[in-house]
Amino acid sequence: MSTWVWGIVLLVAATVSHWGAERLAKPLHKLTRRWGLTAAAGGALVALVTAGSEVGINTTSALRDVTDIGLGMSLGSNVLAIPLTVTVVYLATRKRRLGEEEEDSGSDGSGSGSEAGEGADEHRRHVEDHFLPVAKETVTVLTLPYFGLLALVAVLTLPAPWRGLQPIDAVFLVAGYALYLTQALKRGKGEGEKGSWSRKEVALAVAGVAAMGVGAYFVVRASENIASGLGLSEIVTGLFITALATALPELFGAWSIARSGQVTAATSSVIGDHAVTMTVALVPLALVTLPIEDLRLFSVNLAFVALLPAVYAALIHWGSDEHGFTRGQVVALDATYLVYLAVMFLWVL
Repeated sequence: MSTWVWGIVLLVAATVSHWGAERLAKPLHKLTRRWGLTAAAGGALVALVTAGSEVGINTTSALRDVTDIGLGMSLGSNVLAIPLTVTVVYLATRKRRLGEEEEDSGSDGSGSGSEAGEGADEHRRHVEDHFLPVAKETVTVLTLPYFGLLALVAVLTLPAPWRGLQPIDAVFLVAGYALYLTQALKRGKGEGEKGSWSRKEVALAVAGVAAMGVGAYFVVRASENIASGLGLSEIVTGLFITALATALPELFGAWSIARSGQVTAATSSVIGDHAVTMTVALVPLALVTLPIEDLRLFSVNLAFVALLPAVYAALIHWGSDEHGFTRGQVVALDATYLVYLAVMFLWVL
């Protein structure tokens, strides 16, 4: 098949894999409400399955001995997703009225009656002020602990004596994510509510697992053939092609969640996904041993993987009187990604 046909296969496969992850995430969403978790804390738990497509892609990459595709996808998607997600959620929330669920209009609570009315009024004010509200625990519960995971990855991969990922590193990656998830759940717990799962939801969750596996396989196969057809290295293909293809379906999901009124959930879920991508999703690559062949390329990407959430957290916490993003700050976040592209294409590559 020609390269453009494989490009279509890549997009379809990424969409199928993401669909499977979302079907599997539905029961977990109900579980977070039953446990009374805030949007940010619940996002950390749900990310275990919403980032399942990345885990599947890296597993397939490891089995097919194309680990650089998996590594490139992990790094590239973590640099790309934050600015794109914030931009998409900002645009999605520019309408005067969102869905009936106004639970995230600047806080993590839910309300009805007069509280819902106040939430609607607050949202209209945010639209007029060109402001995207994000609950502050997105920074304290998700983003700041995420830097600890990135420090762990740097320690495991950069020093010369053990550069890259080895099987023993899988233990540290899993342990690191377990600590991250535990602190998020403990710090974001409140009153729970009743919930149950229908047979249809359970059946769709099972179908989701199969969809994730099939989608992940064809994402990797398509990426291999695109790399061959365009004469690109596997890691560059993973950084800019596979990463973009896997990010697009997630953006549609973020748009839908934001339009339903769950603004914090739509904006913060990307950090929870990144935490999984940089730990659990790297485990398959570690188990087959992943060498770092281009240290400058890897180091620059890892630096931007840390820089983007740092800018994200700083803008939420200190950028305005309220927690969130002004229109100018959304543009500044996008500009950070443009700086990344300039560094990559003018210096690294």
